[in-house]
Amino acid sequence: MSQSTNPLKIVANGLLAENPTFVQCIGLCPTLAVTTSVANGVGMGIAATFVLIASNAVISMLRKMVPDEVRIPIFIVVIAGFVTVIQFLMEGFAPELNKSLGIFIPLIVVNCIILARAEAFASKNGVIASALDGVGMGLGFTVALTFLGAIREVLGSGTLLGTQVVGFDPILLVVLAPGGFIVLGCCMGAFRAIQAKLAARKGACSPAKKASGCAGCAMSASCPSAEGGKA
Repeated sequence: MSQSTNPLKIVANGLLAENPTFVQCIGLCPTLAVTTSVANGVGMGIAATFVLIASNAVISMLRKMVPDEVRIPIFIVVIAGFVTVIQFLMEGFAPELNKSLGIFIPLIVVNCIILARAEAFASKNGVIASALDGVGMGLGFTVALTFLGAIREVLGSGTLLGTQVVGFDPILLVVLAPGGFIVLGCCMGAFRAIQAKLAARKGACSPAKKASGCAGCAMSASCPSAEGGKA
């Protein structure tokens, strides 16, 4: 993909076609851990979006100067620098949110989404396209976290953004890890069904049927075992 590619398509790719949570199924550890409330989901999503945009842009600028043998350690150093910045900002301006998210903010350094986009996109494309890819992937991640957080907070706590919104007894299971898996699975299924219906309306092949094996995996671009479309 070149830098001349339609900017809207690059952004929409992260929101829909390659949504990191509902399609690629990456970065699920923080997704399940922090989506017990809307505030946590939004906070984590904004932090990850900032790191995605900034690290993608810098890695794109450095891509021709970085030897292949050491590219991953260099990517991690760049990402770690921006994670440190966002952590300090959250400690200073949103201490309660920072405390609530805990270890998952520093763990953005090794988040699969950040590293995958650095390897699969930023290291192969121009600065503007890479920054836009960060915007799209970050928005897709934020929307997914916010949506999951809203469902789990309403059903598990009976509140939304801390305000009581339902009169029934909360379902404690929803805010626990097993409930997180159940809600995530249902949302993934619904998202894929909507994708299939939209593809059918356009006369295109369903995303799940486009390819099989490594070629059908959303991470094939950054997976060494998928070179040449073979496992």
